[in-house]
Amino acid sequence: MNRSGKGKRRIPRPRISRVKPKSPLARAAARQDTVHCTLRLYVAGLTPRSSAAIRNITAICEDHLKGRYDLEVIDIYRQSNLARGEQIIAAPTLIKKLPLPLRRLIGDMADTERVIVGLDLRPRK
Repeated sequence: MNRSGKGKRRIPRPRISRVKPKSPLARAAARQDTVHCTLRLYVAGLTPRSSAAIRNITAICEDHLKGRYDLEVIDIYRQSNLARGEQIIAAPTLIKKLPLPLRRLIGDMADTERVIVGLDLRPRK
């Protein structure tokens, strides 16, 4: 009985919510945290620009892909056959092999925001 002495007191029933299936965009975003990137950085010897590119891409990968990336640095002077096979026309050039789509970035990777967007680590604004 309630306080006024009339009838039973109603107890609210808990609401059961249905779990909606994730949208393709939500599934892709969830996979983004577990994806493993395969990257190749083509450099031209130990020039200051090549050294800067190595430093910059290593820092970006450590910040955004901690433990989820493989970075291979290739000197086009020592391994020219690999550079020819990838049709490298400028150095430094970063190629994201996996996950697809393949991406190419040219320069010393100093513009962190542009590299992050280029590697599909953050959507374009």
